[in-house]
Amino acid sequence: MRRRSWWILGGGLALLVLALVAGPLIYAALDEDAPPARTVEAQPEGATVSAGTDGTWAVAPGSTAGYRVDEVLNGVDNTVAGTTDAVTGSVVVEDGSLVSAEVVVDVAGIATDNGRRDSYFRDSIMDVDRHPTATFAVTEPVELPELTGTPVTIPVTGELTVKGATREVQVDLSAVRTPEGVDVSGSIPVTFADHGIDPPNLGFVRVEDTGSVEFLVHLTL
Repeated sequence: MRRRSWWILGGGLALLVLALVAGPLIYAALDEDAPPARTVEAQPEGATVSAGTDGTWAVAPGSTAGYRVDEVLNGVDNTVAGTTDAVTGSVVVEDGSLVSAEVVVDVAGIATDNGRRDSYFRDSIMDVDRHPTATFAVTEPVELPELTGTPVTIPVTGELTVKGATREVQVDLSAVRTPEGVDVSGSIPVTFADHGIDPPNLGFVRVEDTGSVEFLVHLTL
């Protein structure tokens, strides 16, 4: 009877060890690599697009923003992208120049393909109770090129505020006219330490020290 008990105990320990070792590997196998970032698209040839850009533009429904990072999970390289459509903001254009712009993202709404990761991101990494939003604002006026149905690149200087820390950034925006208004996309490189963020290093998973903030916004007058 005692020998049987030892076999049962040993089998239970073996199953526990197997779960601890295999769990992260299964998690990695089921975790799909992130899709490419959403960017503006050229309009079909012959499509009717609006003319003129002056005015106060609002961020419209369907806009998205989020983050992209690389991680190593039990030796397996993986790219993670979290997104949300809880995006607001406005853009002001006067005499053909971009004079101000602000995009505000609800950080708590950012989600990936894994709920446990998202919970850790919201509570342990971003502390969304204290820092519920992230913001990108253009801080220097920019003379705009002519906007048509073909995407153009617009270099801008701005400020990125993440987890309460604000840093100056340079970013190339892509913009295109659409029948509904203007679409704008961009990707801003981020060094996490600049914003007081400690990348997770939990033994079986390690996140790189840098990543990016991505957005695609639809603007309407």
